[in-house]
This record gives sequence, C-alpha cells and structure tokens, in this order.
Amino acid sequence: MQVRIGIAQSPRELELELPEDSDQAAVATSIDSAILSGEGVLWLEDRRGRRVGVPVARIAFVELGPDRNQRAVGFRA
Repeated sequence: MQVRIGIAQSPRELELELPEDSDQAAVATSIDSAILSGEGVLWLEDRRGRRVGVPVARIAFVELGPDRNQRAVGFRA
C-alpha cells in the first residue's frame, strides 16, 4: 500500500510503501487517532522495516492508495 503525506511548509511530500499485508482501514484509523490527538509523532513502518516519524502538527494531508507496482491489465477507453 502506498502512503503519501504532505508536510506543512515543505515543498516535498513523503511517500512510503507499506508492507503488502497492511490493512488500509487500520492504517487510516491509526492516522486519524494521531491527528485527532493533535500532538506527538505519527510513526509508520515501510516495507524495508524503516520507521518514519512525522510530527502530527505538521501534517497537511494524507493520501492512501494501492501499491504503485501493481499494474492494471487491459485497455482503457
């Protein structure tokens, strides 16, 4: 699963690829609870086992989506 986080007053976004077995609803719930607390650090672990922390007060947006490596098969009209 791909997670993209916008950080306030930063021109770049943070992109992470979470493990394949990550539950999107569980990740969204943990992000929601961190943002609602309004303080502290949101910690996420990527596929390689690296832990990344983002100060909750600096989060501008969060985008959850499918893995970028998954390709659609077929034709689009």
